Amino acid sequence: MARIVMKFGGTSMAGIERIRAVAARVKREVDAGNQVAVVVSAMAGETDRLVGFCREASALYDPREYDVVVSSGEQVTSGLLAIALQAAGVPARSWLGWQLPIHTSDAFARARIGAIDPAALNASLARGEVAVIPGFQGVADDNRVTTLGRGGSDTSAVAIAAAMKAARCDIYTDVDGVYTTDPRIVPRARKLARVTYEEMLELASVGAKVLQTRSVGLAMKEGVRVQVLSSFTGPDAPMADTLPGTLIVSEEELGIVAEEELDTVERQLITGIAHDKNEAKITLTAVPDRPGAVAAIFAPLADAGINVDMIIQNIAHRPKGGEGGSTDVTFTVPAADLPKSLAVLDAAKAQIGFTEQVHDTRVAKISVVGVGMRSHAGVASTMFTTLGARGINVLAISTSEIKVSVLIDEDETELAVRVLHTAYGLDAT
Repeated sequence: MARIVMKFGGTSMAGIERIRAVAARVKREVDAGNQVAVVVSAMAGETDRLVGFCREASALYDPREYDVVVSSGEQVTSGLLAIALQAAGVPARSWLGWQLPIHTSDAFARARIGAIDPAALNASLARGEVAVIPGFQGVADDNRVTTLGRGGSDTSAVAIAAAMKAARCDIYTDVDGVYTTDPRIVPRARKLARVTYEEMLELASVGAKVLQTRSVGLAMKEGVRVQVLSSFTGPDAPMADTLPGTLIVSEEELGIVAEEELDTVERQLITGIAHDKNEAKITLTAVPDRPGAVAAIFAPLADAGINVDMIIQNIAHRPKGGEGGSTDVTFTVPAADLPKSLAVLDAAKAQIGFTEQVHDTRVAKISVVGVGMRSHAGVASTMFTTLGARGINVLAISTSEIKVSVLIDEDETELAVRVLHTAYGLDAT
C-alpha cells in the first residue's frame, strides 16, 4: 500500500462526465490498495469568469474578498468529485483549505504555503476515505481565505504530498508528460521518461508550461517525487506506477536509475528546449558610466516587484580625456510588466540619467537546458553556431549552470527551436 496524491487540472474537471472519468481513475488506485488524496483545480475557464466578476464589481476590489470569490471554483469541483466517488462506491469527503488547515501567508491572491497540519488528513486516510482537496487555496493567520496565485493548484498538491509523506505526487493534465520541446513546433519531439528537479525548474522558468515553477521548487526542497501524466487516456491505460508519463526526481535518484539501464544519464547532453514569447526588451541609452548607475536602474524596478531577466551593458562611450562617459543598458522584463516598468524608469529618470528608453515586445527567449552541461563543454558554441548558420541574430544572452538562454526576434522562434532541437540530437528517430 502506498500513499499517493493525484492532482487534476481544469481541463480534467471541465464538466460532470470528465469528473466521473476522474472518479473512475481514482477508484482504480483505491482498488489497488493505495491511500489517496486528490487535489483539484476549478473547471476550465471558471477562474477567469470569477476574476471577471470581481473586476466588474469594482476596479479597486478588496484582495481579501477577491480570494473568497476566486477560491470558490475549486470548492465546487472538490464537492462534485466527492459526490462522484461516493456514487462509484468509494468513501470520500471534501476538505477545504481552512478545514485541514493549509496555513499560508497573508499576501492575498499570491499567498505562500507556510505549513500544513496533516492530522485531519491522516485520520481521513486511515478511515479508508479519499480526501478531495481544492487546490490554490489556504487560510491566513486571521482565518481569512487566501489563494496562491494562478497555477497554484500544482503547488498545493506538492505541499500536501510532502505533509502526508506520499510516495509520489501524480499531476494529471492535458499532456502525457514532459517533452524535449513543444510538439506543436517540433513533431519529432520526444517524451522524457525522467527529468531532474533542476532541469524541470529551469524549463518551467523559461517557458515550458507543463508545471508551475513554484511547485517544482517546492518538490525539490521537500524531495517529493512528481509524475506528469495525461488524464485523457482510456480506462485500460497502464496504472500510474508503471510510469507512463514523466517522473521528476533528484539528480542522485536519476543517476541510480541510469546505472540500471542502458539508457544512461550520459545519453543526452541537453534535456529540452523551451521558448517564451512573453518577454519585453528595454534599452536605456546614454546612462552615465559611473559607480552606482546600474543600481539606480534596477533598484526601483525591484521595489516595484518587477523581475528583470537578461541584462547587457554595452561598451562605454568615453570622450577624449576619459571622464564623463556613458553606456547603453539593455534588459528584459515580463511583457505584462512593460507599461509598469516604463513608468517606474521614467519616474527615476533624473536619478538614472539616461537619455531615452527604447522598448520592443517582438522578442522571444529560447533556452536549452540539461544537467549534462556541467560536465561537457561546447553547449553555448553549438547554440550560437546553429543560430548563426540560419541567420538568427542573438540580442541578449543569460546563463546558469545547466541553462543557456538567448533573446531573438519573435518571428524566428519556431525556426530557432526546430534547428536547435536537431543540432542537439533530440529528434525522435
